[in-house]
Amino acid sequence: MVNLYKKILISENYINGSWHKSGNGKSLQVIDKYTQEEITKVPFCSNEQMEEAIQSSVSAFEALKKWSAGQRSDALEKMRVGLIENQEEFAQLIAAEAGKPISYARGEVARCVDTLKTAVSETVRFDGEMVPMDYNNGAGKVAFTRRFPLGPIACISPFNFPLNLALHKIAPAIACGCTVVLKPAPQTPLVALAFAKMVDELDCLPPGALSILVADIPEAEKLVTDERMKMLSFTGSPQIGWHLKNIIGKKKVALELGGNATAIIDESADLKAAAKLCAIGAFLYAGQICISTQKILVHATVFDAFKPLLIAEIEKLKIGDPRDEDVMISSIIQPVHVKRIGDWVNEAVEAGAEVLTGGKVIDQAHGLYAPTLLTNTKKGMKVCDLEAFGPIAVLEKFDSFKEAITMSNDSAFGLQAGVFTNQFDHVKMAHEELEVGGVMINNIPGFRIDSMPYGGVKDSGLGREGIKYTMEEMTEPRLLVY
Repeated sequence: MVNLYKKILISENYINGSWHKSGNGKSLQVIDKYTQEEITKVPFCSNEQMEEAIQSSVSAFEALKKWSAGQRSDALEKMRVGLIENQEEFAQLIAAEAGKPISYARGEVARCVDTLKTAVSETVRFDGEMVPMDYNNGAGKVAFTRRFPLGPIACISPFNFPLNLALHKIAPAIACGCTVVLKPAPQTPLVALAFAKMVDELDCLPPGALSILVADIPEAEKLVTDERMKMLSFTGSPQIGWHLKNIIGKKKVALELGGNATAIIDESADLKAAAKLCAIGAFLYAGQICISTQKILVHATVFDAFKPLLIAEIEKLKIGDPRDEDVMISSIIQPVHVKRIGDWVNEAVEAGAEVLTGGKVIDQAHGLYAPTLLTNTKKGMKVCDLEAFGPIAVLEKFDSFKEAITMSNDSAFGLQAGVFTNQFDHVKMAHEELEVGGVMINNIPGFRIDSMPYGGVKDSGLGREGIKYTMEEMTEPRLLVY
Protein backbone atom coordinates (compact mmCIF):
# COMPACT_ATOMS: atom_id res chain seq x y z
CA MET A 1 0.00 0.00 0.00
CA VAL A 2 2.90 2.36 0.72
CA ASN A 3 3.89 2.69 -2.93
CA LEU A 4 0.37 2.61 -4.34
CA TYR A 5 0.58 6.34 -5.06
CA LYS A 6 3.30 5.74 -7.66
CA LYS A 7 0.51 4.96 -10.13
CA ILE A 8 -0.50 8.64 -10.09
CA LEU A 9 2.85 10.23 -9.24
CA ILE A 10 4.25 12.79 -11.66
CA SER A 11 7.23 15.10 -11.22
CA GLU A 12 6.64 17.68 -13.92
CA ASN A 13 4.78 20.97 -14.17
CA TYR A 14 1.50 21.09 -16.06
CA ILE A 15 1.24 24.16 -18.28
CA ASN A 16 -1.16 24.81 -21.15
CA GLY A 17 -2.11 21.15 -21.52
CA SER A 18 1.45 19.83 -21.63
CA TRP A 19 4.08 18.56 -19.20
CA HIS A 20 7.41 20.26 -18.54
CA LYS A 21 10.36 18.26 -17.19
CA SER A 22 12.65 21.25 -16.78
CA GLY A 23 12.24 24.78 -15.52
CA ASN A 24 14.55 27.47 -14.17
CA GLY A 25 17.35 25.03 -13.38
CA LYS A 26 16.41 24.56 -9.73
CA SER A 27 14.33 21.76 -8.32
CA LEU A 28 12.17 21.20 -5.27
CA GLN A 29 12.84 18.07 -3.23
CA VAL A 30 9.63 16.53 -1.94
CA ILE A 31 10.09 14.20 1.02
CA ASP A 32 8.00 11.67 2.88
CA LYS A 33 7.26 13.63 6.04
CA TYR A 34 7.52 10.60 8.33
CA THR A 35 10.49 8.71 6.90
CA GLN A 36 12.24 11.91 5.68
CA GLU A 37 13.12 10.01 2.50
CA GLU A 38 12.93 11.69 -0.88
CA ILE A 39 9.82 10.90 -2.88
CA THR A 40 10.88 12.86 -5.97
CA LYS A 41 12.10 16.22 -7.23
CA VAL A 42 9.97 18.70 -9.16
CA PRO A 43 11.46 21.53 -11.24
CA PHE A 44 10.71 25.11 -10.31
CA CYS A 45 9.06 26.75 -13.31
CA SER A 46 10.88 29.45 -15.24
CA ASN A 47 9.61 32.99 -15.75
CA GLU A 48 8.84 32.06 -19.37
CA GLN A 49 6.80 29.06 -18.24
CA MET A 50 4.81 31.19 -15.84
CA GLU A 51 4.15 33.59 -18.70
CA GLU A 52 2.91 30.68 -20.80
CA ALA A 53 0.63 29.53 -17.99
CA ILE A 54 -0.85 33.02 -17.62
CA GLN A 55 -1.24 33.63 -21.34
CA SER A 56 -2.79 30.23 -21.95
CA SER A 57 -5.26 30.81 -19.12
CA VAL A 58 -6.33 34.03 -20.86
CA SER A 59 -6.79 32.21 -24.17
CA ALA A 60 -8.59 29.28 -22.58
CA PHE A 61 -10.95 31.65 -20.78
CA GLU A 62 -12.23 32.90 -24.12
CA ALA A 63 -13.22 29.31 -24.90
CA LEU A 64 -14.43 28.20 -21.48
CA LYS A 65 -16.68 31.19 -20.85
CA LYS A 66 -18.65 30.21 -23.96
CA TRP A 67 -19.27 26.69 -22.70
CA SER A 68 -22.77 25.97 -21.51
CA ALA A 69 -23.35 25.25 -17.84
CA GLY A 70 -24.08 21.68 -18.90
CA GLN A 71 -20.67 21.32 -20.54
CA ARG A 72 -18.87 22.64 -17.48
CA SER A 73 -20.93 20.39 -15.21
CA ASP A 74 -20.08 17.38 -17.37
CA ALA A 75 -16.36 18.18 -17.14
CA LEU A 76 -16.55 18.34 -13.35
CA GLU A 77 -18.49 15.08 -13.26
CA LYS A 78 -15.69 13.39 -15.22
CA MET A 79 -13.23 14.65 -12.61
CA ARG A 80 -15.44 13.33 -9.82
CA VAL A 81 -15.66 9.87 -11.36
CA GLY A 82 -11.92 9.86 -12.09
CA LEU A 83 -11.13 10.72 -8.49
CA ILE A 84 -13.41 7.96 -7.19
CA GLU A 85 -11.49 5.47 -9.32
CA ASN A 86 -8.19 6.62 -7.76
CA GLN A 87 -9.25 7.41 -4.20
CA GLU A 88 -6.78 5.16 -2.41
CA GLU A 89 -3.86 6.27 -4.57
CA PHE A 90 -4.55 9.91 -3.76
CA ALA A 91 -4.97 9.13 -0.05
CA GLN A 92 -1.65 7.30 0.09
CA LEU A 93 0.10 10.19 -1.64
CA ILE A 94 -1.40 12.67 0.83
CA ALA A 95 -0.24 10.48 3.73
CA ALA A 96 3.28 10.42 2.33
CA GLU A 97 3.91 14.01 1.28
CA ALA A 98 1.73 15.72 3.91
CA GLY A 99 2.34 13.31 6.79
CA LYS A 100 -1.41 13.07 7.24
CA PRO A 101 -2.79 9.99 9.06
CA ILE A 102 -4.16 7.65 6.42
CA SER A 103 -7.68 7.57 7.86
CA TYR A 104 -7.77 11.36 7.72
CA ALA A 105 -6.20 11.37 4.24
CA ARG A 106 -8.95 9.06 3.04
CA GLY A 107 -11.43 11.43 4.62
CA GLU A 108 -9.92 14.31 2.68
CA VAL A 109 -10.25 12.48 -0.63
CA ALA A 110 -13.86 11.56 0.19
CA ARG A 111 -14.50 15.24 0.86
CA CYS A 112 -12.93 16.05 -2.51
CA VAL A 113 -15.43 13.76 -4.19
CA ASP A 114 -18.21 15.66 -2.41
CA THR A 115 -16.63 19.00 -3.33
CA LEU A 116 -16.73 18.02 -6.99
CA LYS A 117 -20.25 16.60 -6.64
CA THR A 118 -21.44 19.90 -5.20
CA ALA A 119 -19.75 21.80 -8.03
CA VAL A 120 -21.43 19.55 -10.59
CA SER A 121 -24.87 20.50 -9.28
CA GLU A 122 -24.15 24.16 -8.51
CA THR A 123 -22.90 24.71 -12.05
CA VAL A 124 -26.32 24.15 -13.58
CA ARG A 125 -28.31 26.17 -11.04
CA PHE A 126 -25.99 29.10 -10.34
CA ASP A 127 -27.06 32.47 -11.73
CA GLY A 128 -28.32 35.93 -10.78
CA GLU A 129 -31.59 37.15 -9.33
CA MET A 130 -34.73 39.07 -10.18
CA VAL A 131 -34.50 42.68 -8.99
CA PRO A 132 -37.74 44.41 -7.82
CA MET A 133 -38.16 47.47 -10.07
CA ASP A 134 -41.88 47.96 -10.71
CA TYR A 135 -42.42 51.10 -8.59
CA ASN A 136 -41.75 54.86 -8.78
CA ASN A 137 -39.50 55.61 -11.77
CA GLY A 138 -39.13 51.88 -12.41
CA ALA A 139 -42.84 51.26 -12.91
CA GLY A 140 -43.39 48.82 -15.77
CA LYS A 141 -39.72 47.79 -15.86
CA VAL A 142 -38.28 44.29 -15.50
CA ALA A 143 -34.80 43.79 -14.13
CA PHE A 144 -32.55 40.88 -13.34
CA THR A 145 -28.88 40.08 -12.97
CA ARG A 146 -26.74 37.43 -14.58
CA ARG A 147 -23.41 36.48 -13.12
CA PHE A 148 -20.43 36.51 -15.46
CA PRO A 149 -17.03 34.90 -14.79
CA LEU A 150 -14.20 37.27 -13.88
CA GLY A 151 -11.54 35.59 -15.98
CA PRO A 152 -8.32 33.75 -15.11
CA ILE A 153 -7.87 33.11 -11.36
CA ALA A 154 -4.48 32.97 -9.63
CA CYS A 155 -4.63 30.33 -6.91
CA ILE A 156 -2.25 29.40 -4.10
CA SER A 157 -3.11 26.38 -1.94
CA PRO A 158 -1.66 25.20 1.41
CA PHE A 159 0.04 21.99 2.52
CA ASN A 160 -2.46 20.74 5.08
CA PHE A 161 -5.31 19.87 2.69
CA PRO A 162 -3.28 19.63 -0.51
CA LEU A 163 -6.10 18.26 -2.64
CA ASN A 164 -9.34 19.52 -1.10
CA LEU A 165 -8.24 23.13 -0.68
CA ALA A 166 -6.90 23.09 -4.23
CA LEU A 167 -10.29 21.84 -5.38
CA HIS A 168 -12.04 24.58 -3.41
CA LYS A 169 -10.41 26.88 -5.95
CA ILE A 170 -10.39 24.74 -9.10
CA ALA A 171 -13.94 23.35 -8.90
CA PRO A 172 -15.87 26.62 -8.42
CA ALA A 173 -13.68 28.36 -10.99
CA ILE A 174 -14.47 25.79 -13.67
CA ALA A 175 -18.11 25.72 -12.53
CA CYS A 176 -18.60 29.40 -13.28
CA GLY A 177 -16.37 29.53 -16.38
CA CYS A 178 -13.07 30.83 -15.00
CA THR A 179 -9.67 29.38 -15.78
CA VAL A 180 -7.04 28.58 -13.13
CA VAL A 181 -3.30 28.79 -12.61
CA LEU A 182 -2.53 27.05 -9.32
CA LYS A 183 0.67 27.14 -7.30
CA PRO A 184 0.54 24.35 -4.69
CA ALA A 185 2.44 24.52 -1.40
CA PRO A 186 6.12 23.60 -1.75
CA GLN A 187 5.78 21.00 1.01
CA THR A 188 3.01 19.13 -0.85
CA PRO A 189 2.92 19.78 -4.62
CA LEU A 190 2.56 16.18 -5.77
CA VAL A 191 -1.10 15.54 -5.10
CA ALA A 192 -2.13 18.66 -7.05
CA LEU A 193 0.10 17.60 -9.95
CA ALA A 194 -1.43 14.12 -9.75
CA PHE A 195 -4.86 15.72 -10.07
CA ALA A 196 -3.62 17.65 -13.13
CA LYS A 197 -2.44 14.34 -14.59
CA MET A 198 -5.90 12.86 -14.08
CA VAL A 199 -7.59 15.89 -15.66
CA ASP A 200 -5.17 15.77 -18.60
CA GLU A 201 -5.92 12.10 -19.22
CA LEU A 202 -9.65 12.79 -19.03
CA ASP A 203 -9.24 15.51 -21.71
CA CYS A 204 -12.23 17.33 -20.27
CA LEU A 205 -11.03 20.98 -20.40
CA PRO A 206 -9.62 23.30 -23.06
CA PRO A 207 -5.80 23.44 -22.99
CA GLY A 208 -4.73 26.17 -20.58
CA ALA A 209 -7.93 26.11 -18.54
CA LEU A 210 -5.97 24.49 -15.72
CA SER A 211 -2.24 24.88 -15.16
CA ILE A 212 -0.52 23.62 -12.00
CA LEU A 213 3.11 24.43 -11.44
CA VAL A 214 5.73 24.71 -8.73
CA ALA A 215 7.00 28.27 -8.51
CA ASP A 216 9.66 30.09 -6.54
CA ILE A 217 9.00 33.58 -5.13
CA PRO A 218 9.69 35.69 -8.29
CA GLU A 219 7.44 33.54 -10.48
CA ALA A 220 4.77 33.32 -7.77
CA GLU A 221 4.70 37.10 -7.46
CA LYS A 222 4.40 37.38 -11.23
CA LEU A 223 1.36 35.11 -11.04
CA VAL A 224 -0.43 37.16 -8.39
CA THR A 225 0.48 40.64 -9.67
CA ASP A 226 -0.08 40.13 -13.39
CA GLU A 227 -3.06 42.23 -14.52
CA ARG A 228 -4.35 39.43 -16.74
CA MET A 229 -5.17 37.38 -13.64
CA LYS A 230 -8.46 38.83 -12.45
CA MET A 231 -8.55 37.45 -8.92
CA LEU A 232 -6.26 35.95 -6.29
CA SER A 233 -7.55 33.05 -4.21
CA PHE A 234 -5.07 32.34 -1.44
CA THR A 235 -5.11 29.93 1.48
CA GLY A 236 -2.16 30.03 3.84
CA SER A 237 -0.47 32.08 6.52
CA PRO A 238 -1.68 35.57 7.46
CA GLN A 239 1.77 37.06 6.92
CA ILE A 240 1.94 35.94 3.30
CA GLY A 241 -1.75 36.50 2.61
CA TRP A 242 -1.81 40.14 3.69
CA HIS A 243 1.49 40.78 1.90
CA LEU A 244 0.03 39.48 -1.35
CA LYS A 245 -3.10 41.57 -0.89
CA ASN A 246 -0.89 44.64 -0.63
CA ILE A 247 0.97 43.96 -3.89
CA ILE A 248 -1.76 42.71 -6.25
CA GLY A 249 -3.31 46.03 -7.13
CA LYS A 250 -6.98 46.39 -8.01
CA LYS A 251 -7.96 42.78 -8.58
CA LYS A 252 -10.37 40.86 -6.38
CA VAL A 253 -8.95 38.78 -3.57
CA ALA A 254 -10.15 35.97 -1.33
CA LEU A 255 -7.96 35.14 1.65
CA GLU A 256 -8.43 32.09 3.87
CA LEU A 257 -5.84 32.58 6.59
CA GLY A 258 -5.13 31.44 10.11
CA GLY A 259 -6.89 31.13 13.43
CA ASN A 260 -6.46 30.15 17.06
CA ALA A 261 -9.95 28.79 17.54
CA THR A 262 -11.80 28.60 20.83
CA ALA A 263 -14.07 25.92 22.22
CA ILE A 264 -16.31 27.12 25.07
CA ILE A 265 -17.74 24.54 27.50
CA ASP A 266 -20.43 25.90 29.81
CA GLU A 267 -21.88 24.35 32.97
CA SER A 268 -24.75 22.67 31.08
CA ALA A 269 -22.56 20.86 28.53
CA ASP A 270 -22.11 17.10 28.17
CA LEU A 271 -18.56 17.01 29.54
CA LYS A 272 -17.61 13.54 28.30
CA ALA A 273 -18.72 14.29 24.75
CA ALA A 274 -17.02 17.69 24.81
CA ALA A 275 -13.75 16.22 26.12
CA LYS A 276 -13.65 13.58 23.38
CA LEU A 277 -14.37 16.07 20.62
CA CYS A 278 -11.93 18.68 21.96
CA ALA A 279 -9.10 16.15 22.14
CA ILE A 280 -9.63 15.24 18.50
CA GLY A 281 -10.26 18.84 17.47
CA ALA A 282 -7.04 20.04 19.05
CA PHE A 283 -4.66 17.28 18.03
CA LEU A 284 -5.86 15.50 14.90
CA TYR A 285 -3.12 15.80 12.26
CA ALA A 286 -0.90 17.29 14.99
CA GLY A 287 -3.08 20.40 15.09
CA GLN A 288 -2.02 21.49 11.60
CA ILE A 289 -5.49 22.73 10.69
CA CYS A 290 -6.50 26.39 10.64
CA ILE A 291 -9.68 25.62 12.61
CA SER A 292 -7.90 23.33 15.06
CA THR A 293 -9.10 23.83 18.65
CA GLN A 294 -6.37 25.87 20.34
CA LYS A 295 -8.14 27.48 23.31
CA ILE A 296 -10.50 25.45 25.51
CA LEU A 297 -12.47 27.59 27.93
CA VAL A 298 -14.46 25.82 30.66
CA HIS A 299 -16.91 27.18 33.23
CA ALA A 300 -15.31 27.29 36.68
CA THR A 301 -17.98 25.08 38.25
CA VAL A 302 -17.16 22.14 35.92
CA PHE A 303 -13.48 22.86 35.25
CA ASP A 304 -12.12 20.33 37.76
CA ALA A 305 -14.44 17.64 36.43
CA PHE A 306 -13.64 18.36 32.80
CA LYS A 307 -9.85 18.55 33.09
CA PRO A 308 -9.14 14.84 33.80
CA LEU A 309 -11.65 13.80 31.14
CA LEU A 310 -9.84 15.87 28.54
CA ILE A 311 -6.37 14.67 29.59
CA ALA A 312 -7.53 11.06 29.41
CA GLU A 313 -8.92 11.55 25.90
CA ILE A 314 -5.72 13.25 24.75
CA GLU A 315 -3.57 10.44 26.09
CA LYS A 316 -5.65 7.88 24.17
CA LEU A 317 -4.65 9.40 20.82
CA LYS A 318 -2.16 7.24 18.95
CA ILE A 319 0.99 8.86 17.60
CA GLY A 320 3.22 7.47 14.87
CA ASP A 321 3.50 6.50 11.21
CA PRO A 322 0.69 8.13 9.19
CA ARG A 323 0.19 4.87 7.30
CA ASP A 324 -0.86 3.13 10.54
CA GLU A 325 -4.65 2.84 10.41
CA ASP A 326 -5.03 3.79 14.09
CA VAL A 327 -2.70 6.81 14.16
CA MET A 328 -4.33 10.20 14.76
CA ILE A 329 -1.18 12.29 15.23
CA SER A 330 1.84 12.05 12.96
CA SER A 331 4.68 14.18 11.68
CA ILE A 332 4.96 17.93 11.91
CA ILE A 333 5.34 19.20 8.36
CA GLN A 334 8.95 20.41 8.75
CA PRO A 335 11.70 20.08 11.40
CA VAL A 336 11.79 23.86 11.83
CA HIS A 337 8.23 23.73 13.13
CA VAL A 338 9.04 20.95 15.58
CA LYS A 339 11.61 23.32 17.08
CA ARG A 340 9.21 26.27 16.98
CA ILE A 341 6.52 24.32 18.83
CA GLY A 342 8.99 23.27 21.50
CA ASP A 343 10.20 26.85 21.86
CA TRP A 344 6.65 28.16 22.28
CA VAL A 345 5.86 25.59 24.95
CA ASN A 346 9.11 26.27 26.83
CA GLU A 347 8.51 30.01 26.64
CA ALA A 348 5.02 29.59 28.12
CA VAL A 349 6.28 27.35 30.93
CA GLU A 350 9.03 29.81 31.80
CA ALA A 351 6.36 32.53 32.04
CA GLY A 352 4.24 30.48 34.45
CA ALA A 353 2.20 28.05 32.36
CA GLU A 354 1.71 24.46 33.55
CA VAL A 355 2.00 21.41 31.30
CA LEU A 356 -0.91 19.04 31.95
CA THR A 357 0.23 16.50 29.38
CA GLY A 358 2.87 16.34 26.65
CA GLY A 359 5.33 19.17 26.32
CA LYS A 360 8.14 17.22 24.67
CA VAL A 361 9.49 15.81 21.43
CA ILE A 362 8.62 12.11 21.10
CA ASP A 363 10.68 11.28 18.02
CA GLN A 364 12.88 13.93 16.42
CA ALA A 365 13.75 11.78 13.41
CA HIS A 366 10.09 11.40 12.46
CA GLY A 367 8.97 14.89 13.49
CA LEU A 368 6.70 13.72 16.29
CA TYR A 369 5.81 16.12 19.11
CA ALA A 370 3.57 15.03 21.97
CA PRO A 371 0.06 16.45 22.08
CA THR A 372 0.46 19.20 24.64
CA LEU A 373 -2.14 20.72 26.94
CA LEU A 374 -1.21 23.82 28.92
CA THR A 375 -2.99 25.77 31.64
CA ASN A 376 -2.30 28.95 33.62
CA THR A 377 -1.51 30.67 30.35
CA LYS A 378 -1.99 34.38 29.76
CA LYS A 379 -2.14 36.95 27.02
CA GLY A 380 1.31 37.76 25.68
CA MET A 381 2.31 34.11 25.37
CA LYS A 382 2.63 32.90 21.79
CA VAL A 383 0.53 29.83 22.60
CA CYS A 384 -2.35 32.20 23.38
CA ASP A 385 -1.89 35.05 20.93
CA LEU A 386 -0.71 33.33 17.75
CA GLU A 387 -1.75 30.37 15.66
CA ALA A 388 0.12 27.33 16.97
CA PHE A 389 -0.50 25.17 13.88
CA GLY A 390 0.85 22.32 15.93
CA PRO A 391 -0.17 19.96 18.75
CA ILE A 392 -0.74 22.65 21.39
CA ALA A 393 -3.93 23.58 23.23
CA VAL A 394 -4.56 25.69 26.32
CA LEU A 395 -7.19 24.99 28.96
CA GLU A 396 -8.54 27.86 31.05
CA LYS A 397 -11.62 28.62 33.14
CA PHE A 398 -14.26 31.35 33.08
CA ASP A 399 -16.92 32.50 35.54
CA SER A 400 -19.66 33.66 33.18
CA PHE A 401 -20.59 32.94 29.58
CA LYS A 402 -20.18 36.61 28.75
CA GLU A 403 -16.62 36.42 30.06
CA ALA A 404 -15.94 33.40 27.84
CA ILE A 405 -17.09 35.33 24.79
CA THR A 406 -14.85 38.25 25.75
CA MET A 407 -11.90 35.87 26.19
CA SER A 408 -12.57 34.30 22.79
CA ASN A 409 -12.91 37.66 21.05
CA ASP A 410 -9.66 38.92 22.59
CA SER A 411 -7.78 37.63 19.56
CA ALA A 412 -6.42 38.91 16.28
CA PHE A 413 -8.20 35.99 14.61
CA GLY A 414 -11.84 35.10 14.00
CA LEU A 415 -12.32 31.99 11.90
CA GLN A 416 -14.65 29.60 13.74
CA ALA A 417 -15.59 28.79 17.34
CA GLY A 418 -17.22 25.86 19.08
CA VAL A 419 -19.73 26.19 21.91
CA PHE A 420 -20.78 23.25 24.07
CA THR A 421 -24.04 24.13 25.80
CA ASN A 422 -27.61 23.04 26.40
CA GLN A 423 -28.81 26.58 27.11
CA PHE A 424 -30.49 28.31 24.22
CA ASP A 425 -29.72 31.78 25.55
CA HIS A 426 -26.03 30.87 25.27
CA VAL A 427 -26.56 29.71 21.69
CA LYS A 428 -28.13 33.07 20.83
CA MET A 429 -25.47 35.06 22.65
CA ALA A 430 -22.68 33.11 20.95
CA HIS A 431 -24.16 33.71 17.51
CA GLU A 432 -24.68 37.40 18.16
CA GLU A 433 -21.42 38.23 19.92
CA LEU A 434 -18.62 35.86 18.90
CA GLU A 435 -16.42 37.62 16.34
CA VAL A 436 -15.94 34.69 13.99
CA GLY A 437 -17.09 33.48 10.61
CA GLY A 438 -18.92 30.46 12.03
CA VAL A 439 -20.20 29.17 15.37
CA MET A 440 -20.51 25.42 15.88
CA ILE A 441 -22.94 24.37 18.63
CA ASN A 442 -22.01 21.25 20.61
CA ASN A 443 -19.15 20.73 18.24
CA ILE A 444 -15.53 21.76 17.78
CA PRO A 445 -14.44 24.77 15.69
CA GLY A 446 -12.99 22.34 13.15
CA PHE A 447 -16.37 21.19 11.87
CA ARG A 448 -16.74 21.90 8.16
CA ILE A 449 -18.97 20.70 5.35
CA ASP A 450 -17.63 21.65 1.95
CA SER A 451 -20.79 23.38 0.73
CA MET A 452 -21.15 25.70 3.72
CA PRO A 453 -19.89 29.32 3.71
CA TYR A 454 -16.46 29.11 5.28
CA GLY A 455 -14.19 32.00 6.14
CA GLY A 456 -13.23 34.42 8.86
CA VAL A 457 -12.95 37.97 10.06
CA LYS A 458 -10.08 40.09 11.39
CA ASP A 459 -6.72 38.47 10.58
CA SER A 460 -8.44 35.25 9.53
CA GLY A 461 -9.12 36.57 6.06
CA LEU A 462 -11.55 37.98 3.51
CA GLY A 463 -14.36 36.33 1.59
CA ARG A 464 -15.97 32.91 1.89
CA GLU A 465 -15.32 29.46 0.48
CA GLY A 466 -17.91 26.76 -0.13
CA ILE A 467 -18.65 26.08 -3.79
CA LYS A 468 -21.60 28.44 -4.32
CA TYR A 469 -20.00 31.17 -2.22
CA THR A 470 -16.69 30.90 -4.06
CA MET A 471 -18.55 31.06 -7.36
CA GLU A 472 -20.05 34.33 -6.20
CA GLU A 473 -16.53 35.60 -5.42
CA MET A 474 -15.32 34.55 -8.88
CA THR A 475 -18.13 36.24 -10.81
CA GLU A 476 -19.62 39.70 -11.17
CA PRO A 477 -23.37 40.42 -11.37
CA ARG A 478 -24.45 42.34 -14.48
CA LEU A 479 -27.85 44.05 -14.35
CA LEU A 480 -30.31 44.16 -17.26
CA VAL A 481 -33.30 46.53 -17.15
CA TYR A 482 -35.98 46.78 -19.85
